[in-house]
Amino acid sequence: MSELATVTRLLREALHLDPDALPGGPATPLLGHLPELDSMAVVELLGAVEAHYGIVIEDADVSAEVFATVGSLTHFVERQLSTQGLASPAGDSLAGRGTGALD
Repeated sequence: MSELATVTRLLREALHLDPDALPGGPATPLLGHLPELDSMAVVELLGAVEAHYGIVIEDADVSAEVFATVGSLTHFVERQLSTQGLASPAGDSLAGRGTGALD
């Protein structure tokens, strides 16, 4: 599964959205466009990302720009994986995957 698809799935699960409510393309707007994406949902989503990938996201790394679109959120996750040494060269296999409660 691509990171875009995984991030989209985590978004849908954390926000309790139907698939039709979030098409999942990289240009899909998030913050300011989804009423479900409030501050508590952001915390829940970040926790889901951390649990799924087995990473730690520092508060200082998070900004509103991260949640502008599905693509910006996916890029943020990919950067976190890369800086924490978890991305494979192909980007397909990740250490720590399968350790989260949402798997």
